[in-house]
Amino acid sequence: MAIHEECGVFGVMSTKKENVAGIVYYGLYALQHRGQESCGIAVNDDGVFSSYKDLGLVSEVFSKDTLSHLPEGALAVGHVRYGTTGGATRNNCQPIEVNHQKGKMALAHNGNLSNALELRDKLELSGAIFHTTSDTETIAYVITRERLTTSCIEDAVSNTMNLLEGAYSLVLISSAKMIAARDPYGFRPLCYGKMSDGTYVVASESCALSAVGAELIREVLPGEILVFTQNGVVSRKEHCGEKNQKTCIFEYIYFARPDSVIDGVSVHKSRMKAGERLAESYPVEADIVIGVPDSGMDAALGYAAKSGIPYGIGLIKNKYIGRTFISPEQNERLDKVRIKLSPVKNVIDGKRVVLIDDSIVRGTTSKRIVRLLRDAGAKEIHMRISAPPFLHPCYYGTDIDSEENLIACHHSMEEIAEMIGVDTLGYLGVEKLGKLIDSEAYCAACFNGKYPTKTPADLRKDRFERRLSERNYEGTE
Repeated sequence: MAIHEECGVFGVMSTKKENVAGIVYYGLYALQHRGQESCGIAVNDDGVFSSYKDLGLVSEVFSKDTLSHLPEGALAVGHVRYGTTGGATRNNCQPIEVNHQKGKMALAHNGNLSNALELRDKLELSGAIFHTTSDTETIAYVITRERLTTSCIEDAVSNTMNLLEGAYSLVLISSAKMIAARDPYGFRPLCYGKMSDGTYVVASESCALSAVGAELIREVLPGEILVFTQNGVVSRKEHCGEKNQKTCIFEYIYFARPDSVIDGVSVHKSRMKAGERLAESYPVEADIVIGVPDSGMDAALGYAAKSGIPYGIGLIKNKYIGRTFISPEQNERLDKVRIKLSPVKNVIDGKRVVLIDDSIVRGTTSKRIVRLLRDAGAKEIHMRISAPPFLHPCYYGTDIDSEENLIACHHSMEEIAEMIGVDTLGYLGVEKLGKLIDSEAYCAACFNGKYPTKTPADLRKDRFERRLSERNYEGTE
C-alpha cells in the first residue's frame, strides 16, 4: 500500500540579519507531529543560500553544532516530512533548492498533487531532469519555468497555480522575498503571524507561531498568495474563490495539534464535539471513558462530558515514540504499539471501558490496544471512533491511497468489532462531520468518495523505487 505524505512547513522573514535558522528550528519542533521521517532548513544570507536536511526527527537532525553552521540571514524556510511517495531517502528531504536563470529559490510543500505524474511527464519530455520523486520538485520546476517569462517570483507562482491540481500549501524564499500560497480548495492549513520585532512567520499550524512567540494574524485564504518583503506583506487573491473550500476534515480529527486553530476553528473544540456526537449516537453503560493518546483524548473528554461517564487516564504514551498511523511498514506499526502505550491497571481493572480513538485504518493497531486493555483487566471494552470508516483512497496528502487494506471496505461494523476484540463498536456518522466545524467547507472524500478534483488514473509516482521486475509499464530500460 503506497503511502502519501503529510508534512509541515515553516517560513521566516526577519526585519534584520539574525539567527533565522534558530527560529525555524523551534517552529519545526512544534510541527514535529506532522512529519517524523525527515526535516530540513534553508537560510538566505543576502542572496547566498545555505541548507541542511536529513532523515530523522528535528532533534536528531539538528544538533547545536549543526545549527551553528547555518549562517545568519533575514529569510529562512523549513520542513518536516513523513511519507513514502518518493521513498524515505535524503534526496526527497525538503526544502528543495533550485538555481535558475533569474536567481535562486528554496521551496517547502505540504500536500499532494492529483496531477503530479501528468505534469512530471510533460517536464521530463521537455528535457527536465529530476533528482527526487516528490511532488515538490515538480512544483519547483514549474515555478522556475514560469519565472523565465514573468517579471517577479509571485507572478510565476500565480501562473503555476493555474496548472496545479490537488493539495498544496507552499512556502518559498527567493533572493529577497518570502512567498506563501495555498491551493484554491484550501485542502491543507496555512497561517501567518508576526513577532514583536516585526518578523513575519508562516506555518502549517498556529501552534508553531505560538512556539516562536508570534501572534497569529490569520489563515492564508484558499487560493491566496502572500508576498513578504522588507516593506511588509502584500496579498494577491486572483485565485481566491475559484473553488469551493474543501479543507481536509481529518486535520481536525487527527493531524493537527489540539492547540491549533484552523480556518478559525479550534481543533480541540472540534474533537470535543466529535466525542459528544459519539455519545449521542452510541450510548452505553460503562464505568470510565478513556482516550487513545494523543488525538483520542479530546474526543474522550467530549464523550465523558456528554454521557456523564467519568473520564480517566487509562493509557500512558511513551512520548518519545512517533505516531503509529504514519509508520510506513506493518511490522513497524506493531512493534511501536508494544512500546508506545501502557495501560494504567488500577484505572482499568474490573471496569467497563469506553475506548475513544480517532480512526481504524487496518485494524491491527486497534486490536493490539484492545489486547493491552484486556490484559490489564478490562471487563468490557466499547470502542468509539471519532471519524467515519475509511472507505476510499485520498489523493490530497493523507495516508490512505488504496482500498486493499482498509478494513471497513471488507467488513461490517459488527465484524470489525469481533476482529479487534471489542464488545461494541461505533463510528462517527459521516453526516455529522460538518457539526465538528460548523461548516460544510471540508473534504471528506476518504469517507464518502466525493472528490473535489479529478482523480489520477495513473499512480506510478514510485516507479523509480521499484525493482525492474516489479514494473509493469512500458519504457523501462
